[in-house]
Amino acid sequence: MNREYKWTRVTQVENIPPLEGRAVTLQGIEVAIFNLRDRFVTIENQCPHKGGPLCDGIVSGTTVVCPLHGWRFDLDSGAAIRASLPACVATFPTRVEHGVVLVDMAAAQRVEARETAAENAAA
Repeated sequence: MNREYKWTRVTQVENIPPLEGRAVTLQGIEVAIFNLRDRFVTIENQCPHKGGPLCDGIVSGTTVVCPLHGWRFDLDSGAAIRASLPACVATFPTRVEHGVVLVDMAAAQRVEARETAAENAAA
């Protein structure tokens, strides 16, 4: 299925240092945009456990650790990794064009809790 992306210009790439995240509110949703050095990714900014700001978490590879209680989230899928409960955050298509980070808020993706639980059990 082909769909037309609706890209929103957010910020210059240099405003998000490597291996860090920045919070921004787009269309009423607070998201966290992360610079993974080779690409940028965008997820919901609120941890579903206790509401921690994921943009302030420590980035390691393609995961971020919630700064409040240590839950880890995969930045590509939004799935919680080895969390005590199945949980996830939405992810949003992100790209860079002419040095500007763009996000498509209309194309949010969220893994199902069942999938997250199965992944956690296998890990």
